[in-house]
Amino acid sequence: MKKKLMVFFCTFVLLTSMMAGMLLGCGKEKNTEMTPVILNEVAHSLFYAPMYAAIELGYFEEEGIDLTLVTGFGADKTMTALLTGEADIGFMGPETTVYTYQGDMGDYAVNFAQLTQRAGNFLVARTENDAFSWDSIKGTSILGGRAGGMPEMVFEYVLKKHNIDPKTDLIIDQSIDFGSTAAAFSGGQGDYTVEFEPHATALEIKGDGYVVASIGEESGYVPYTAFSAKKSYMAENGEVIQAFTNALQRGMDYVNSHTSEEIAQTIAPQFEETDIKDAAMIIERYLSQDTWKENLVFEEEAFTLLQDILRDAGQLEETVPYEELVTTIYAKKAAKTE
Repeated sequence: MKKKLMVFFCTFVLLTSMMAGMLLGCGKEKNTEMTPVILNEVAHSLFYAPMYAAIELGYFEEEGIDLTLVTGFGADKTMTALLTGEADIGFMGPETTVYTYQGDMGDYAVNFAQLTQRAGNFLVARTENDAFSWDSIKGTSILGGRAGGMPEMVFEYVLKKHNIDPKTDLIIDQSIDFGSTAAAFSGGQGDYTVEFEPHATALEIKGDGYVVASIGEESGYVPYTAFSAKKSYMAENGEVIQAFTNALQRGMDYVNSHTSEEIAQTIAPQFEETDIKDAAMIIERYLSQDTWKENLVFEEEAFTLLQDILRDAGQLEETVPYEELVTTIYAKKAAKTE
């Protein structure tokens, strides 16, 4: 009897060990199924909160993506990384995809998800001015952005809406590298500067500058940033693009259904140098101006407006086809709007 019990016990232990091993093996197999994706972002800013929410909440992992985030510090650099294969997906102003298409590149980049629908930068002055008027910037010098980039083109678009000629009514300094204008402004350069967050708020906290206008509120809805991938990558990795878009949509849903304080807490690991209260204030500023879309669908109307802005800025001579540079199948499926 004892011998039978011992055999039964040993058999039970053996089976239990085997089952445990199988479970562990399944776990390891699941990890090996994760697809590595390198994402190159144009800048690291609270402006892109939905993407960071998706990262910090583990949505990419749940969709089977092992994401590596790299900051390109400029749309031109991000697009270069995408075209040379250093990145699988690029996140930048969609105007850059128009430029590469115009360059007769066979394997050009295609936009598949739009994140922001307003400009994310602000006009910062040296003194507080609650009664700011756009006419007051005539004859002044402003630290602007790179020629042909969305920040600069949308800023000039706003100036023209207020009947200000960017070339003759003021001086726009475009000689300073992206991300360095806030430091230059603190150092005494320019009467105004156009800044993204958290730099605009940082200037206010230091007393070096004061936000007097939101470029996003002034410009109205524009397709400011989008995700793109090369045609060849998209053709070979459609399931990856879909999984990536699904994760982004979940991040968008989270941001559109939570408070600025909750969002700030969630994405805090991405901005360790920014105080939580300051981050919440910045996010609230973006929420209040309806910065983020409800879905990631890049509509044709938005693409037409983009080309109008490019043409107005002297960066586009011939219209490029929407169907060639934008696909909505992944975003519509992620938003369940098919």
